[in-house]
Amino acid sequence: MSLRPTHRRSLLHPARLIQGVTQALDSVRANKVRATLTILGVAIGVSVVISIGAAIRGINDSILQILQESGPKTFYVQRFFSGGLNISDGSDELSPWRKMPWLTVQEAELIRHQPGIKGVTVEEGTGGPVSYGDVDLKSVDIAGFSPSWIDVTGGVLQEGRNFTPAEYAAGAHVTVINDKIAESLFPGLDPIGKRIKVFGQEFTVIGLHVAAASLFGNSTSPRLAIPHTTFTKIADYQKGWMGFSVVPDDTTSVPVAIDQVTTALRSSRGLRPNQDNNFAIVTQDKILETFNSLTTVFFSVMVALSMVGLMVGGVGVIAIMMISVTERTREIGVRKALGATRREILFQFLVEASTLTLIGCIVGMIIGGGGAAIIRAISPIPAHVPLLSVIWALAAAILTGVIFGMYPAWKASRLDPVEALRYE
Repeated sequence: MSLRPTHRRSLLHPARLIQGVTQALDSVRANKVRATLTILGVAIGVSVVISIGAAIRGINDSILQILQESGPKTFYVQRFFSGGLNISDGSDELSPWRKMPWLTVQEAELIRHQPGIKGVTVEEGTGGPVSYGDVDLKSVDIAGFSPSWIDVTGGVLQEGRNFTPAEYAAGAHVTVINDKIAESLFPGLDPIGKRIKVFGQEFTVIGLHVAAASLFGNSTSPRLAIPHTTFTKIADYQKGWMGFSVVPDDTTSVPVAIDQVTTALRSSRGLRPNQDNNFAIVTQDKILETFNSLTTVFFSVMVALSMVGLMVGGVGVIAIMMISVTERTREIGVRKALGATRREILFQFLVEASTLTLIGCIVGMIIGGGGAAIIRAISPIPAHVPLLSVIWALAAAILTGVIFGMYPAWKASRLDPVEALRYE
């Protein structure tokens, strides 16, 4: 290391930065155990943020994909929508949905006949047994839809057809299954025309539906769709949670369509002008806002937890840097004797401390990126590392190094050069 006076050079001079980084790497080699604990603590904190940030970004992208598949103008009518987490102890006060009347098929038909409304899809769902021959699936997602459901939920009919309005009106025992059920019940066989049992009753498979890959689109689990008229007769389900998906026509904007639906439902339910709606209309923007608020809270909690790892790394920084100051006391005295200022000594040791935490940050980002790849491989979440998480990780690592390295750096900068030169 050069002992020439350096006070005329900028603190940000590349040579000075390289000198600090080199000294930090020497400290890592000289104090392997302490350095490993420091790097590990920072790496754990950073990897948590990177992995969780990637998962949350993937979830939000999945939600956006689902909404895009259903069409940018689609909105939803529900009995109740809280817009976030809703905690209930069973009382009427904390269970506001009890005051909301059930939606009905008649109301769906009322909405369908409003000017500017292109279509309405009714949906209710549950889980139940489905079997074919000796194969018995205990829990399959079973949905009751109106005939326009594919236009709303997305995906494609790979084989066969959807059930017709006539079959819907007659409550026919026909079903459209997804590719996951086909793989389980009919491996290597054509499913069209096969007769399966749903809730113990026979249904004819008329179509094979392949949903677009998404987190909440049930694309990775066995699922089948039957006419809603049939669903209400044979399914074991929780009543009262029917929902509608509403699509305006090309000439009608979403706000205008919502006004039409709101007016029709309020009139049908006899609500006075001073009474609030006893139903919920949910737009795609509101759904995205809800999920973004929930994931923001979750991400904030994960960041708080990751701070524990950074604090562990910070304690390690103090330990290593104090040892470094002690071992280099005479060197510091020589530099001061040759004209190095307190500011320069302080800066060099802060660079060393930040380098230690940056090494942990890099390790953490590699681990976090691997975690995102694993999430992407074993789940339907399209996890990928967002730039914001990388920026936060780098900033947190540097800040940790500066904060926890400040005391050792300050102590080094305050050493008396005469006393330091006498140190053995």
